Amino acid sequence: MSLKILHTADWHLGKRLDYFSRFDEQKAVLEEIIAIADQEQVDVILVAGDLFDAFNPPVEAIELLYKTLKRLTNNGTRPVIAIAGNHDSPDRIDAPDSLARDCGILFAGKPNMRFAPYQIENGFEISKGDVGFLEIKLSHLDFPLRIIVTAFANEHRLKEYLGEDEQLGLNEVLTQKWQSLAYQYCDSNGANILVSHLYMNKKGGPVLEEPEGEKPLRIGFADTVFTDCIPSQIQYTALGHLHRYQEIGGHQAPVVYSSSPLCYSFSEAGQDKHVVIVTVQPQKEATYKTIALRSGKQLIRKKFNAVSDAIEWLQDHQDSLVELTLVSETSLTQAERKRIEDSHPGIIYLIPEVHSRRDGQQEVLVSRRSKSINENFADYYRHRNNDQSPSEELLALFNEVLGTQNEKEN
Repeated sequence: MSLKILHTADWHLGKRLDYFSRFDEQKAVLEEIIAIADQEQVDVILVAGDLFDAFNPPVEAIELLYKTLKRLTNNGTRPVIAIAGNHDSPDRIDAPDSLARDCGILFAGKPNMRFAPYQIENGFEISKGDVGFLEIKLSHLDFPLRIIVTAFANEHRLKEYLGEDEQLGLNEVLTQKWQSLAYQYCDSNGANILVSHLYMNKKGGPVLEEPEGEKPLRIGFADTVFTDCIPSQIQYTALGHLHRYQEIGGHQAPVVYSSSPLCYSFSEAGQDKHVVIVTVQPQKEATYKTIALRSGKQLIRKKFNAVSDAIEWLQDHQDSLVELTLVSETSLTQAERKRIEDSHPGIIYLIPEVHSRRDGQQEVLVSRRSKSINENFADYYRHRNNDQSPSEELLALFNEVLGTQNEKEN
């Protein structure tokens, strides 16, 4: 028999897109993931970090996490392993461990999390445990699942947690730790998996872009972990951090970022989101497939040259979140801005892109003393607003204020 694993990551519960709450979308997509787990009859769930979006998430996000993980355990019969990412507080993730474990949920907030042998009542058994390692036996399978678990920590904290020489680089630290665990526990009589939340890449491969707005892990190459660190015994590596689904290569077995369940920034606009279903058994290559997630609003970046065209498009795409750029030769009037904002409930960013008219002619420099007060005001406005010209409405308002001031002086 084969063992089936559902790999997901980067839920970012509690995240907002600027002022816009994504909570209802998150509830919907987690319902979709639960349904996929049941339909696919998976045996194990891996959530590879960034469970929350902040160290101190809102109460509704905490409740949603625990309720979702509890349902994913299928009444304690299906192990759920959830690790901390760079957005998570390690202590918060570890805090409910003793209660969660009885429900079939296994948390790892720190890389030095020690798993102990444990029998879940009417469920599975943790037959072996160590720092960063657990072996799970399921009653319907005749072989165990071994999982090397490394929650997120930066380079300094990883070395501190794993107790290695401070002079060693991050790759050397992880190579030594993972190889030691694999040599001790991961023989060919079981299925062997690695789960982590890291910026990982194939040595010599292209630079993988981190999500816009994401807390970066890659600082130069100091915090880059290369796939040649992964022990040869590992049959599948489940990663979190990068929000685009991708297999990065560099190892004989799949090394996969599953993707976030929703598009969380406009740099992700147009990306398909997935969970990954992995099939694995001893002494055979792991296989996997992706299942697209359908929940959540579409994120769209659009650019228009005319306000009327923008409003027409917005009225036809109401159930989306939009970054809208308006190209013009003068700044938007208040009336134009209001018409745009009233036409759509999900405009997250409205960006005026003003191009000054030069007509290819050389600009003549004129002394401020020889210019009218309106011309000097327009020059000042362009200086303070990246060469954008003031609108006629703004000039009229300036003259109105100026006229009032002159009346007071007279």
